[in-house]
Amino acid sequence: MKRENQLKAFERLLDIMDELREKCPWDRKQTMESLRPNTIEEVYELSDAIMADDLHNVAKELGDVLLHVVFYSKIGDEKGSFDIADVCNLLCDKLVYRHPHVFGDTAVKNVEEVLKNWEQLKQTEKDGNKTVLSGVPASLPSLIKAYRMQDKARAVGFDWEKREEVWAKVKEEIAEFEENPSEEELGDIIFSLVNAARLYDLNPDTALEKTNGKFRRRFGYVEEKAKEQGRNIRELTLEEMDALWNEAKTTE
Repeated sequence: MKRENQLKAFERLLDIMDELREKCPWDRKQTMESLRPNTIEEVYELSDAIMADDLHNVAKELGDVLLHVVFYSKIGDEKGSFDIADVCNLLCDKLVYRHPHVFGDTAVKNVEEVLKNWEQLKQTEKDGNKTVLSGVPASLPSLIKAYRMQDKARAVGFDWEKREEVWAKVKEEIAEFEENPSEEELGDIIFSLVNAARLYDLNPDTALEKTNGKFRRRFGYVEEKAKEQGRNIRELTLEEMDALWNEAKTTE
């Protein structure tokens, strides 16, 4: 019954999309190119809901992302290029092909072997990645891109033998930056720290976003306390701001 309800809900969405495309001037006007910025925005809104652990909004934002998948598929259907069935079947075929340990006879011992097989299989697909790093989109944010490139390189064996070895590289890059402060040397430090995070099973983008949120909360506290004193934050001395900052830390 649950699967039947899920299929009915998806069919309802497809029917609504058909009607919107036919009867709504705005929906009828959209192209893949015009939808692209909105799609990016929707994914970031989903990310915000996930970071806030707001499951109600996770479901809501997933719906918005799904709408875009259906919208692109509708436009593809109108062009005679593909439809939602093609999208689903291409995905299913890919998942089956890349999981021979589930749908075939391949044996794997751990997650690392699954990932290694995944990357190798991607390069054997007709329309798959021709190089290890070609599957990393150039438009990804730099921090995520660094993590994904390192992760893909790891999948084919290009990695530290022991994760503790990465710290020597981090210290080396910091020393070089101290000697020559430049964008290139700063990039090397960040890249090495991303490597360290990955080796310790930490996502650097998630970690930085949590720190961003912490900074926003604490700085907001300083601003609010300044207002309660009838002062503008610009009127506070650095010592006063530091005191309020430390006060904010104790309230968390």
